[in-house]
Parts: sequence; structure tokens; C-alpha cells
Amino acid sequence: MQPTRAEFLHLSGFEKGLFYVLIFLSIGIAAFQIFQRARAWQKGKPIGLVREGLRYYLPTRNALHRWLRNIWQFVILQRKVKSSRKTSGAPMHLMIFYGFLALTVATTLLAINTYSPWKFHQGTYYLAFEFTFDILGLLFVVGVAWALLRRLRAKGQRIPPLTQSWTDIATLVLLFVIGVTGYWLEAARISVDPKPWDTWSPVGYAIAQLQGPISSDFYRGVWWFHMVWIFVFFATLPRMRIRHVVMAILTSAERPEAPIGYLKPISMEEVEQTEKIGVSHAPDYSRWHLMSLDACMECGRCTEVCPAWNVGKVLNPKQVVQDIRGSLDSGVAVAEAVSEEALWACTTCNACVEACPVLIRHVDLIVDARRNLVAEGKLSGTGAVMLRQTASTGHAWGAPRSTREDWMKGLDVPLCRDGVEFEFLFWVGCAGATDPGAVKTTKAVAQLLKQAGVSFACLGQEEACTGDPARRTGEEFMFQEKAMENVSAFAKYNVKKVVTACPHCLNTLLHEYGDVAEIAGMERSSMEVFHHTQLLAKLVEEGKLKPASAESVVIHDPCYLGRVNNEADAPRALLGERTNYNEQSPDGLGGLIRPKQLLEPQFYARKTRCCGAGGGRMWMEEAPDQRPGNRRAEELLATGAKTVALGCPFCRIMLDASIKQVTDEEIRLVDLAEMLQESNPMS
Repeated sequence: MQPTRAEFLHLSGFEKGLFYVLIFLSIGIAAFQIFQRARAWQKGKPIGLVREGLRYYLPTRNALHRWLRNIWQFVILQRKVKSSRKTSGAPMHLMIFYGFLALTVATTLLAINTYSPWKFHQGTYYLAFEFTFDILGLLFVVGVAWALLRRLRAKGQRIPPLTQSWTDIATLVLLFVIGVTGYWLEAARISVDPKPWDTWSPVGYAIAQLQGPISSDFYRGVWWFHMVWIFVFFATLPRMRIRHVVMAILTSAERPEAPIGYLKPISMEEVEQTEKIGVSHAPDYSRWHLMSLDACMECGRCTEVCPAWNVGKVLNPKQVVQDIRGSLDSGVAVAEAVSEEALWACTTCNACVEACPVLIRHVDLIVDARRNLVAEGKLSGTGAVMLRQTASTGHAWGAPRSTREDWMKGLDVPLCRDGVEFEFLFWVGCAGATDPGAVKTTKAVAQLLKQAGVSFACLGQEEACTGDPARRTGEEFMFQEKAMENVSAFAKYNVKKVVTACPHCLNTLLHEYGDVAEIAGMERSSMEVFHHTQLLAKLVEEGKLKPASAESVVIHDPCYLGRVNNEADAPRALLGERTNYNEQSPDGLGGLIRPKQLLEPQFYARKTRCCGAGGGRMWMEEAPDQRPGNRRAEELLATGAKTVALGCPFCRIMLDASIKQVTDEEIRLVDLAEMLQESNPMS
């Protein structure tokens, strides 16, 4: 006798028929609800190739490879899930996911054996099948139990921000019941129809030994009891957060290829067609963004890392997603559903985007809503002053253009307008030209480039603000105006390479200026853009400069360098440290090379924490006890370092105030270029 087992054991023909009716009915109910959500997504703006109806959400032949790659990386390998909560939420979720995946695979194999001509569920294969999936099913049950206890114990806590709705508890209870009754059904089969090979199902066999012999009627009762919960699961799946099992596949597959931190431009043609700027109501978002709202699992990873939330502000990225999703159904304006206060609190640091397992782009959602608020004149106070200053002077702090060359006095800095030949355009930026601390960095970079024999030049008075602060505050067309001015200067002087000490300028020049050139009908530039630490690290590697000392030093990674542009190794190389943070996948797995002498804070590289300056927040009023920079300063000083090194003028301004607020100890705050300058004195 070959090891195998009977299907539909002790069930009558009527019961089999009833099962098929109910299972297809429950799946049909689920499909109908998903179809209804797809109709809601259709209200949004299409992106990419537009095809009629639901075909829009299916891959074209050319896109199929990208879809499969994304599903493999983000769904099957759970790449983003592994990157945070490594001792709590991540292992718990991985147990649930891989346990659920194993049960899905097992059910699929059984279906193939039952309904196809191929009968393979027997012999050695059957024994291996029973043992493997019996053990893997435990992952699911234990993971769900862990999640249920974790959620119940977290009741009333602000952090971690776990949802406490009854539907969440009901979902976990439902999954737990399905897992436990599945094992009970297996035990009932072993009790009613014992076989010599039953020990290959260790969990079911153990329960069967406790249960003892049962009648066929009792077995059928257990079978139907388990199936009822399966029917309920399918019928209610789209209404519960577990819908992300389906939705996350779609959002991952179709995710925009744009890099993190990139903002899509608005054209005047679009404004003329829609008669609005930005997003006022949910249907103004793209279809992908609307679909991503349904993929949200409300895990709270985004809120957990949000700098605004962590200092007590109202912004809760998870709630932003839920509020916009609700507004799609209710028709309420996005700003009303989310609240203007929450929208303005965002620093656009992209920590939420980096943390999200289902790839939701929270910053896109927030900035698009800000664009509409700015267009409707709903920004006031110091943020509005910054916009007026940028418009009138081309400088975010309102300094006259003539002051952009003040830092150069006595340094013999070459200017583009003088006709000099150069390899690199040294982009100084608004802060780098006028802020006292940032000016020190600017001078240090200029000296080091000269010392290393790098040919460079500056635009001086011809340089205007990149428009980054205006754009991320929501003033899109002011950004485009300033960007076009700079793009024209680049074309005028045939700029091929740019180096800048500002990560915000770096990101804008590198990822967003190409769009502006295209909008203006110009050729998209292939200009290379480098952060000053990247170029200086190359010069150190070539032996043209000597690295600085890392003794009692901690590095603060700026959000727009460490996270958004994945550069954490170059800053450390300037201190003589070799790391491989840039090469690490977001799941943090692999052979991590850490610095030998340099001190590292709890959060660094991609996981760095925000100083609070981005998204125009630098120019907005903030209560002293609600400064993200204070929290970051405490994290940096907790290492025991006496020197905080960084590579961003915005971070320097914010952390300078925060360090003085959180400690009376003498702490040195310095740019890495200045440290390198000290190690390479002029001869």
C-alpha cells in the first residue's frame, strides 16, 4: 500500500456540491469587492501606457520582466520587511507570510493532484509533503499568535503605533482559528482513518493521540467547521487589512521606477486641463498611488520612523494614508481629511517611504496636497516669506545676488563668466554662500579642490537657488522657474560635472533638473552630480589628500545623502574608515563592514534620522520641544562622541541649535570637509 490519503473523506455527493458552491461564492464575493476597489482606482490619473478597463493593471509584454523582478524582490523575498523591527515585527511578519505562503503552495499542489490528470500525491512525495508543510504550518500559527499578543499588549501605547481597531483583532483571530482548525482537521482524519505513515504529519498526529478515536460524523463536523472559516476568510478579505496580501503584489509589481526622493513635475498643459495645481481631492492622484492606499497593512513602520511624529506633532504617515483612502470614498478634500497642520509638518525626509514594506510613497501624497494648498494661498508665516524671498532674490534666505561671491574674497576662486576651463562646476547653494557655518565648508571644499589639482569654477552671482525648498514646500512653478534659470546657465557653460556640499541641491540637480529641461523643450542633460564627500573621498583614495582622524567622532548622515541617495561610505572614507553601507541591500543582510574607530549612532546610513530641516521646515516656526533635531542630537551624543561630523548645511544649522539645547557640554559640530582641511594644511 502506497502512502497517500483520501480526499473528501466521508463526505456525501451533496456535501461536495455544497462545498464547491460556497467556495466559489466566497471567492466571487472577494473578487467583486476587489473589482469595486479597482473602479475607485480608475478615478485617478493614468501613468504609463493607458489601456482600457482593468487591462490597465495588467503588465504589457515589455513590462512583464520588471513585474516579476519586483514581485520576487519585494513580495517573495520580503526585502523591505526585513529592514526594520528586526527583533519583533520583522520575524513575526515573516513567520506569518512564509507560513501562509507554504499553506497556499500546499493547497495549490493538492488542487493540481485532484483536478488534473497528474496524480502524484502518493509514496515518498506524499510523506515529504506531509512532513514539510506540517512543520511550515506551525510558522503561520505561531506568527499569528505572536501578532495577536503583541497587538493586545501594545494597547494605549503611542509608540509603536499599532492600530487597535476591532477589525485588526478579528482578522488575527480569524487567521489563528483557520490555522488551528486546519491542524484539528488533520488530527480528525488521522483519528477516523489511521494509517501506518501518519507519524509523517507530526503536529496532526500528536493532536490525534490526545483526541483519540472519533466517529465519521464527528469528522465531517470538524471538516465543515474548518471550511466555514475558509469561506469567511475569502468573503471578508478585501474588507480587512489582510487585503494587502493581494494588493501588495499589484503595487510592488507596478511600482514607479523613479528613485526615492524624486518628485514628478507638473506641466502648464496639465494645469490648463485640470484647472488646478496639485491635489485637492483623492482622484487627482495617480491610479498607482490610489491602489497603494489599499495595500497599506497599517503596520506603523512609517510612523515609527517619522521625525515629526516622534517629537509629538500631529503628522502620522500611516494615518495620512488611511485618511486619503477614506477621502476617496467620501469625496472629502484631502487637506480636510488629513489636516493642513499634518501636511505642513512633513520634512520630506523619506524615512516613511524607505520603511514601507508595500512601497507606498507618502512624500508624493503629501507634497501633491501641499502644491494645491500653496496654489490656493493657504501657506502663511515664515514659510510664505521664504517663497517670496526665493522669488524676488533667487535666494531662500533673501540675500542679494551680490552676496553670493562674498565668501570668495581673497581665495582666488575661478568664475565661469571669466571664460576659464574647468572640469567641475562647484555648486555653492544658498546656505553655502551666506550661512556662517556653511561658508566655512564652502571655503574648505574650494581649498581642498585647489590643493588636489582639481579644475573647478563657480557661477557666483549667476547661481540661483535650486528651488528645492520651494518645491518641497509646494511651490512647483517657482521651482521650475529657478531650475530653468540654472539649466540655462549649465548649457551656457557646457557643464558636464557638478560638485556640491548640499545633499538637497545634489538630489535636485541629479534627479529632477532633467525633467525641467524636457519641459522647456531642451535635451535632457547627462550631467554628473557629486556630493563633496564623494569627490573628496576619491581624492583621498588616489593619495592626493590625507584622511582626517576618526577619534571620538560620530557621523550624522543627512537624509538626502544617506537615505535618498544611498551614500554613507564616502563620508566615512574621509576619516580613513572603510565601510560597505552603500552596497548593503535594504534588508540589512550580508557581510556588513563597520568602521574600526568611528562611533556610529543607533540610526545611520539609510536608516538615519532627520534633523528636521527638509520640506521647507527650515523656514517654518517650530516649538522648542518639538524639534526633530533635538531627538537626533541626543542619539548622536549618546555615542559619547565629542565631535559630530556631517555633510549638509541644513543639518548643521538645525543640529547647532539642538546640541546647545540638549547639552551644556562642549561639542564640536563640523563639516567633514573642514576636518579634511585640517589634515591637509596648505604648505
